[in-house]
Amino acid sequence: MPRPAADRGRAATAPLPWLRERGMGASVLVSAISSAFGVVLISATAYIAAILSADPYIGDSEMLAAVLSIMTVLLVGVAVYVAAIVTANTFSAVVAGRTRRIALLRLIGASARSQRTEIARQGLVVGLIGAVVGLVAGTAIAAAGIALGNRLLGIENVDFEVVQPILLVPAVIVALTTWAAAWAGSRRVLTVTPLAALGGSVEASHDDTVRRRGRNGTAITLFVCGAGLLALGIAIGLVSPLGVVVAFVGGLLSFTGLALGATLVMPPVLRLVGRLFGKSATARLAAENALRYPERSSRMAIGVVMGVTLVTMFAVALESVKAVLVASAGGEPPTEMITIIDTFSAIMMGLVAVSAVIAGVGLVNLLTIGVVQRRRELGLLRALGVSNGQVRRMVLLEAAHITIAATATGLALGVAYGWAGAQSLLGSVSVPPLWLQPTLVLPAVPLWPVVAIIVATTVLTLVAAVVPTRLATRVSPVEALAE
Repeated sequence: MPRPAADRGRAATAPLPWLRERGMGASVLVSAISSAFGVVLISATAYIAAILSADPYIGDSEMLAAVLSIMTVLLVGVAVYVAAIVTANTFSAVVAGRTRRIALLRLIGASARSQRTEIARQGLVVGLIGAVVGLVAGTAIAAAGIALGNRLLGIENVDFEVVQPILLVPAVIVALTTWAAAWAGSRRVLTVTPLAALGGSVEASHDDTVRRRGRNGTAITLFVCGAGLLALGIAIGLVSPLGVVVAFVGGLLSFTGLALGATLVMPPVLRLVGRLFGKSATARLAAENALRYPERSSRMAIGVVMGVTLVTMFAVALESVKAVLVASAGGEPPTEMITIIDTFSAIMMGLVAVSAVIAGVGLVNLLTIGVVQRRRELGLLRALGVSNGQVRRMVLLEAAHITIAATATGLALGVAYGWAGAQSLLGSVSVPPLWLQPTLVLPAVPLWPVVAIIVATTVLTLVAAVVPTRLATRVSPVEALAE
């Protein structure tokens, strides 16, 4: 329902009224989660390092300190990377919804660059708010966790200060990354013409996305080069563990290419998934909606693809590590080694799950924005006789299309990346008693983590569709068509 005139008046006079728009609150949440995660991870790493330094036997271990630092940087980097893509996609959706307003401003003389600068400035404000909230929340969580750790472990002789200047680093990185992501997501402003003032929110059609030869060519180049580096890393890994560095760069390039060219990759997967839902009018309409504007569907899907890929990658990598060690040893490696790997696996899965949560927030946010921007379309369907139940079912099926396609794609990518990481790192490592090397094994896919991923994405679909389905049926056909 439209807000009353009094509410609209208060919103107009409130400071930063654009923060009330759909998508901005979720962007603040994404920034806050990323900032808090970085603060907690840095605090935990420093706390562990302080405990180890106090130990008379391993206190001087520079290698252990280096490993902890590298893991912290990598995990914070992954969280910021996911948050940046989710934020860029959110601002792309926001710009699509503002097409008419931007076109009107262009009509009266505003330049595209000034409009894009304004959106980037909004991204900086969102990033600053989220970073500050995350900094405060993360520091409080870290303080509580360290106090609990001291009590449970009975530690008294470790002098550790929770509040340190280094905790500002993840907050600053998140704020700047959100700013950059908003600038990247607002690039569509450059294509908005004054003529678009006659229409509403406009998403790029399939033909428009196919004609983007420069962007598509860059995406394909990045993906092919990344895949080549992955293969090279695996080959080097049969001689030296340094192959994992090459494979890491290859994985980053190939996934960036996939994210950039999502409008080429996701539509065929969505079309295949659409056949699973039958040929009823509601199912066919949902399938066509997912394919009609591939840019919108791809934005929603790529966040889930990232989350599923990350969790699957770590699960498969750690299971493949066991397989490589078993093959090199000619049997079961030492039980202590397996216990350490399993413990490390549980910790890493918990940490990587934060990035999956960020991706889930992005899906809920983009689904909601999409429904709000399609009020006229949904109103027309209602006017043509489509019932509230059918509209709700259509929105739910659209969410199901996207999450199933994203989950399948993420599982495939996660298996490939996880196996490549394990193989490039340990292919040349020999384990007693047989000391075999080089060692090449097939990907090892753990059953229960994969089941957990599928169940989690199913729950995510249901949760993500709650708010959009309510919004889809809240406005009467007459009100929607009058906009």
